[in-house]
Formats: sequence, C-alpha cells, structure tokens
Amino acid sequence: MASVIRGFKIGVTTNARKINPDFAWQSRFHDHIIRNDRALKNIQRYIINNPLQWKTGEFHDYQEKK
Repeated sequence: MASVIRGFKIGVTTNARKINPDFAWQSRFHDHIIRNDRALKNIQRYIINNPLQWKTGEFHDYQEKK
C-alpha cells in the first residue's frame, strides 16, 4: 500500500509543479489508511470541525504575513 501512495504523490507532485513550481506537500502531514467505520467517522468529524477553529488557530494570519 505504501508504494501506491508514494506513486500517487509522485504523480501529483510532478503535475502540480508544472502549474506551480513552488508546490510542496504540507509539512507534518501523515497519510492515514482508514481501516474501519469508527476511524472514518472520526476523520469525517475532524474535517467538518477543524475549519471552525481556524480563526483562533496558530496559523490564522499566515497568508497575510507571507
């Protein structure tokens, strides 16, 4: 499975850098295989709730400071 993910990321990186030469994967990001329904529900909850915390998060003003 790791080789499939690695191949996918290589393909995405190659094509993304044609559009934006500065493309890079998010640092401190870890791929995660969803193994059961409970894990899926936890990830869905995270995806829904995480943006709600952006205004108070550490990187809220990151784009403006860049």
